[in-house]
Amino acid sequence: MAPVKNVCVYCGSGFGGDPAFAEAAAALGRSLAEAGLGLVYGGGNVGLMGTVAQAVLDAGGHVTGIIPDFLKSRERMLDAIQETIVVGDMHTRKRLMFERSDAFVALPGGIGTLEELVEQLTWAQLGQHKKPILLLSIADFWTPLLTLLDHMRDQGFIREGLELNYLVAKDAAEVIGLLQSQSAETSPEAEAFVAERF
Repeated sequence: MAPVKNVCVYCGSGFGGDPAFAEAAAALGRSLAEAGLGLVYGGGNVGLMGTVAQAVLDAGGHVTGIIPDFLKSRERMLDAIQETIVVGDMHTRKRLMFERSDAFVALPGGIGTLEELVEQLTWAQLGQHKKPILLLSIADFWTPLLTLLDHMRDQGFIREGLELNYLVAKDAAEVIGLLQSQSAETSPEAEAFVAERF
């Protein structure tokens, strides 16, 4: 079992319609820093992205932001973070976020957050990594997705040998403990798979 040292957080570049989302982002950021875990995220200073990163910084933690060049102005890079990596495209961003992280957490967000989350679920389903994946379902945000996954199982598309392995929490305070309890070494095939994928 490999320890979790850096956590990738996927989340919205907006705040959403419920103040609880930003509260959870801030609480998650504080808890990461207090546990001595680094944050890997999309590099922006807007919405929940900026909230979680600023909370890590305010609590004395380490932040790595990875952002494509074309999003630097739109997502307003957070200059105060310790490490900013500017890349040429989204594929490189996602590859580096994967490589730099030992676990993944999805806060509420939009289609980009969903796409990043589902990609990690897919890679894990195909046996390409065993890093913990957690859906932080604040105010039941991820319940429709969980219902869809149940529907896919019922219809035979998620079947024996293709099970999904993910965690669900409804409170940011639960996240660190759940990730640490489920941490596992990345399979040897993971880096090769990602290199081929991108």
